[in-house]
Amino acid sequence: MIHIREYIEQTVAISDKDWQLFSSKLENKIFKKKTIILDLGETENYISFIDSGIARFVIPKEEEEKDITFGFCFKNEFVSAYDSFLTRKPSLYQLQALTNISVWRISYEDLQEVYQKTKVGNQIGRMSSERLFLIKSKREQSLLNESAETRYLNLFTQRPKLIKEIPLKYIASYIGVTPQALSRIRKRIS
Repeated sequence: MIHIREYIEQTVAISDKDWQLFSSKLENKIFKKKTIILDLGETENYISFIDSGIARFVIPKEEEEKDITFGFCFKNEFVSAYDSFLTRKPSLYQLQALTNISVWRISYEDLQEVYQKTKVGNQIGRMSSERLFLIKSKREQSLLNESAETRYLNLFTQRPKLIKEIPLKYIASYIGVTPQALSRIRKRIS
């Protein structure tokens, strides 16, 4: 739980009193590899902070090899089907534990209480929503402005562990190519 406070305090100082209320609302949850954390059609009730592991955002298709991976979240990052969390409507995608994953999470109701009762609550909420927005925006811009090869190289440069820990079929989907096209890209740049 200390990682969450450190993460928050990179942006905003949090008093011990506010931290005590916020941290009292956090629940630790562990998911095994390949577990669906949030299924298609469920409403997201949590914002989670990843203590260890990797989560994947996926739009499931009838054939698993056609599933669309559109995001990953890693240790020391917030993860949520945030659009569902905000609107209180069913999610149009899944959130999956790509590896064994441990999270600290806060429910929608508890977060509303933190917003109301602490000085820093709204800043924490804004910070996590801004972080999730920036990840989404960066991905959209990448898809619109960069070649698949550039997207792969950027991914490799920014997150070298990702290449080792995530199956290539998910990386291919994430950068918007088939596994065969990714294989050709990897061969060309090696």
